[in-house]
Amino acid sequence: MMNRIATTALAKELMQDFAGLTGLDPAGSRPQRYLWTDAFAVCNYLGLFEKTGNAACRELALRLVDQVHHTLGRHRDDDARTGWISGLSQIEGERHPTAGGLRIGKSLPERGTDVPYDEQREWDRDGQYYHYLTKWMHALNRMSRVTGNPEYVLWAIELARTAHARFTYLPPDGGQKRMYWKMSIDLTRPLLPSMGQHDPLDGLVTYNELQLTATRDFGLVVQPTLAQEMADMTGMCRGMRMATDDPLGTGGLLCDASIIAHMTEVGGPVYTGLLETLLGSALAGLDSFTSSGSLELPARYRIAFREFGLSIGLAGIENLSVSIGKNPDLSGRADSLHERLQALHEYVPLKEQIEGFWLEGKNREAGTWTEHRGINMVMLATSLEPGGFLGI
Repeated sequence: MMNRIATTALAKELMQDFAGLTGLDPAGSRPQRYLWTDAFAVCNYLGLFEKTGNAACRELALRLVDQVHHTLGRHRDDDARTGWISGLSQIEGERHPTAGGLRIGKSLPERGTDVPYDEQREWDRDGQYYHYLTKWMHALNRMSRVTGNPEYVLWAIELARTAHARFTYLPPDGGQKRMYWKMSIDLTRPLLPSMGQHDPLDGLVTYNELQLTATRDFGLVVQPTLAQEMADMTGMCRGMRMATDDPLGTGGLLCDASIIAHMTEVGGPVYTGLLETLLGSALAGLDSFTSSGSLELPARYRIAFREFGLSIGLAGIENLSVSIGKNPDLSGRADSLHERLQALHEYVPLKEQIEGFWLEGKNREAGTWTEHRGINMVMLATSLEPGGFLGI
């Protein structure tokens, strides 16, 4: 078990290596940007800045946001289209870099309209993922809160409106709105019509987070508000099964629970029933995952970043307990919440178990690590220093 100084130093080293690997620092002429990884990276740099006071970490966060917008907010080099994917002019695109959404950053171009669907190949094709966009909204929100600049949260709100309008739809037979999982780069057609299990939840939590930051931290009057978008997501979440045996998904439930509890603590919306559901679903997921024996397998059979998703969620349990304990608005269901939290505390040691396994050099020689080196490095750093991402 490392002490806190050593943990911070290792996280900083990982993020320095990531900056060099992807063309962030020193700046490369063709930086390798990937939206999910970069969202966690921005939060990591901000967390390291808050913890150490090192202005270079803050500068890397600022530079990374700019690189993402100018790389993933614009068309690919191998695309016949050029400029901002929003279709805005160069000047207007600079002012509204998220207005058209942001590309995933996959290695292959998106599937053309005349190309048949290939499940395996689709994983490597570009487009837009809703759950990546919500992670970027969260990163921009953290940028505003740490830097004191409201421009970032306004960009995040603009991204939220665009993503919601394009990813959600009413089924032909009417009824509750649904969501596409993957859209084309220009957001004109779905590439994968199925709905991500937790996409509506991520949207609901993130929209609330953005609106709370804009109004509470900066006194902004957000017009129009995200009220309709929140109502849509609430409807989609109602009755949805949240439990999953995927460690990344379970970690996401815990992260969303942490954000909900913190927002309630500082005067945000009260989602007591949803909070109970998330904690109960996370418990079911943890039980299923630990019973599977996955953590006993050698590295070549394990996916590091998915496990780090779980360890990041576990890192927030202590603060989650504090937030719930301090919040009188949750007192009506306090017994149920505390019972579930007590059960969740039993799983907290898994965080160090997961980190310890992947900190062993021989395990980072496995193809499952080297093939996803960037995302694995960044999410290991987040697990070691989760404050930047979780806001704790």
